[in-house]
Amino acid sequence: MAAIEPRGVVHFSIAVSDLEASSRFYTEVLGLKQIFYAPDFGMVFLTAGKDYVILCKSETPIQPNPEGQRRVHHAFAVDPGAYDSAKAVLQQNGVEIIDEENRTAGIFTGRQMYFHDPDRNVLELTEWQGKEY
Repeated sequence: MAAIEPRGVVHFSIAVSDLEASSRFYTEVLGLKQIFYAPDFGMVFLTAGKDYVILCKSETPIQPNPEGQRRVHHAFAVDPGAYDSAKAVLQQNGVEIIDEENRTAGIFTGRQMYFHDPDRNVLELTEWQGKEY
């Protein structure tokens, strides 16, 4: 039997404790667009370019990484020319950059920065251009 062959990723979900606060962060700071709010289901539907993200209300504690680690994270692409201004927006909004690097080898090359959302989920902004957005 052959393996399934997905065409791509439709959406990914991020667990949050406060839908309203997280929605403000993801739309007002990161610039995602809210397309639907489903409070009865505890979900906010957003887009980042052509990609979909769902913020999902979690009733359990959110701790995807041990303190000081960033292995479990969600990456968002920015145009290389907008990387520095994106970093400035984060800093102007009091968001601490917890790590930054400029990868010259590997799968996802280029500059990338890591930071937390209001629930301490680790997020990444990258200038990687390995796919069409």
